[in-house]
Amino acid sequence: MKHRVVVTGLGAVTPLGLDVPTTWEAMIAGRSGVDRITLFDASDFAVQIAAEVKNFDPSQYLSRREVRRRDRFEHFAAVAAQEAVAHAGLEINDHNADQVGIIIGSAIGGLWTYEAQSHTLWTRGPRHLSPFAIPMIMVNGASGQLAIDLGVRGPNFAVVSACATGSDAIGQAFRILQRGDAQVMLAGGAEATVAPIGIGAFDRLGALSRRNDDPQSTPQPFDKERDGIVMGEGAAVLVLETLEHALERGATPLAELVGYGATADAYHIIAPAERGEGGAQAMRLALQDAGLHPEEVDYINAHGTATPLNDKAETEAIKTVFGEHAYRLAVSSTKSMTGHMMGATAAVEAMACVLALRDGVIPPTINYRTPDPECDLDYVPNQARRADLRVAMSNAFGFGGHNSVLIFKRWEA
Repeated sequence: MKHRVVVTGLGAVTPLGLDVPTTWEAMIAGRSGVDRITLFDASDFAVQIAAEVKNFDPSQYLSRREVRRRDRFEHFAAVAAQEAVAHAGLEINDHNADQVGIIIGSAIGGLWTYEAQSHTLWTRGPRHLSPFAIPMIMVNGASGQLAIDLGVRGPNFAVVSACATGSDAIGQAFRILQRGDAQVMLAGGAEATVAPIGIGAFDRLGALSRRNDDPQSTPQPFDKERDGIVMGEGAAVLVLETLEHALERGATPLAELVGYGATADAYHIIAPAERGEGGAQAMRLALQDAGLHPEEVDYINAHGTATPLNDKAETEAIKTVFGEHAYRLAVSSTKSMTGHMMGATAAVEAMACVLALRDGVIPPTINYRTPDPECDLDYVPNQARRADLRVAMSNAFGFGGHNSVLIFKRWEA
């Protein structure tokens, strides 16, 4: 018998705010987190815009010693996890520590540390490398550090599936709880790729928008004039629990996680399958896992990166799975506001699904100006929308051909 799994806490650090309430309020208001890059001098770069986390001082949340010993992505993860645990009202002690686990993924890990330590190696020599370089670079560093911070001894690892990372972290935590291998899991993603090598290398792929003259006009998911991704950064963490454990300790569920599906395109290392076949199959598997018919889904938080190929393929995939119901669905891309937060982005989008179900409001796709005949669904353009939502789907598709889909249901006691 599979255990039912509910969401009881949320935490986030995003380009829209340093916590969940601020981020959600900005999403509903349709505000953009994109601006000119300030974290480094980008004047020689073709791309000079990004969705940075603003006014973030990790020393307000961590000791100065821990700030020095952690990469920026680990700072984000720690702050998001602190908020999520507090939001859930979760107390961790010796009696339950073995039943609490953590899966925090990242697409790339400590990119800032990697870049800085590489510079040190080639300019000053290996004796000047930091003894903390590896723990700061390794992708599983956030999960490991959080286990120490919180004193939890349950399942603990990282997931890496590029832009699908946050979704797969939540999906794998879901499976652990369903099996009864833990009672509580913290799951999500963290990323800090708005760094020189991150911006430069992603631009060399031809993936990034170069609208430096008007940063907040881009990205434009599903718009005919869309011209690429805007890099973002941050973290989001969900507290997931078995329903029995949540109710026993008097927690109030925010939503129920009911389905997870994951596939591979086996097509191209960065381009999606042309008709979105892998994404469509992941959606089917998630629906099957949830025991739901396509017609029961009300809202999809789309992957929606604003690249010409991705948005077209995702639209095709949705129509393949949902048929005529696709035209009755609300589909929006919150990346239009947060930018693409890489390994963290799907966790932020899962959070948005939970809050949309809780509050009965759908965040918009901003910067939508010119309809594309090949992207002909209801993308909730430019303004949030009130709606009676029961079921929400979160799509995440990553470089490498990774596809991950989560389905949440509104909590009804």
